[in-house]
Amino acid sequence: MRTLMIEPLTKEAFAPFGDVIETDGSDHFMINNGSTMRFHRLAEVETATPDDKAIISIFRADAQDMPLTVSMLERHPLGSQAFIPLLGNPFLIVVAPLGDVPVSGLVRAFVTNGRQGINYHRGVWHHPVLTIEKRDDFLVVDRSGTGNNCDEHFFKEDERLILAPHQ
Repeated sequence: MRTLMIEPLTKEAFAPFGDVIETDGSDHFMINNGSTMRFHRLAEVETATPDDKAIISIFRADAQDMPLTVSMLERHPLGSQAFIPLLGNPFLIVVAPLGDVPVSGLVRAFVTNGRQGINYHRGVWHHPVLTIEKRDDFLVVDRSGTGNNCDEHFFKEDERLILAPHQ
């Protein structure tokens, strides 16, 4: 099995998979009579049909045992999915490029700095949320509507990956 090296999350490195939601290096303008900076349109909610709705939820996630065997990835073909940490804790991201199935050799892993969120583009393969803390909360923006919006792919045993503990 290949061990995934965890990379720092940057806008450039994550661009093939989605958007990094952060204020650092992002355009902004002043609103509310100059008392508030608006970091505008940091990501776009993608939906597949006009009847879809963008929804906001909170996910409360428990940490997985490390090292973690990455045996599956999922994707949402009908909408994007954003995760914004509510408690300021770094979290892990495991992704693979768009395609009919994820390619094990192209899987990448990232760690946020605790102030960054991410928005997976529609159809991007990713691991379900991976918190580093024992329990963590995330604001999630995604799609609600008709149709199956979650495909899962389970890797063959020789394609599985090891995600080492974050240092």
